[in-house]
Amino acid sequence: MSNFSKQELHDFIVKAKANSYVGRAPKCLSYRPGSNDILFQLGSFKYLDSYFGGTDFLGQEVVYFDDVPVWVMNYYGKILCPEIYDAGKAGNVILESLALLYESGHFLGDSSHETELGIYHDTNEGDVASFSGYEWIDFQGCKVYDLTYHGGMVK
Repeated sequence: MSNFSKQELHDFIVKAKANSYVGRAPKCLSYRPGSNDILFQLGSFKYLDSYFGGTDFLGQEVVYFDDVPVWVMNYYGKILCPEIYDAGKAGNVILESLALLYESGHFLGDSSHETELGIYHDTNEGDVASFSGYEWIDFQGCKVYDLTYHGGMVK
């Protein structure tokens, strides 16, 4: 049985997210053909973010404790208006906005952040044990990107 609290899991996830994609960590060996994988480890916890695609993408984040999966999040995102917006712009908005969220010690909780390249929004329900959410970017009065996600603890 896992020997950690929900708060310890939450705190690890915030650190892992801040030090992986948002921290621009190098990709590690791909575990599945065609995937992009990023790994972060701290003590008995290990985090693996594995995703496919670029402009439209699908991914899964898994947290292991002593090499046993204990938490998972799935996500799917896409560019909605490729004629005015691209993955590079969305990536910059997301990196800046999520970095601020993680600096606050959270990875869940409604948030909004205005940048030169658009306004980032995130809304979600639940906590580290079970949650679902939706993020999007508005640019020049148009929703140009969106992503849905869900996950929680696994037993």
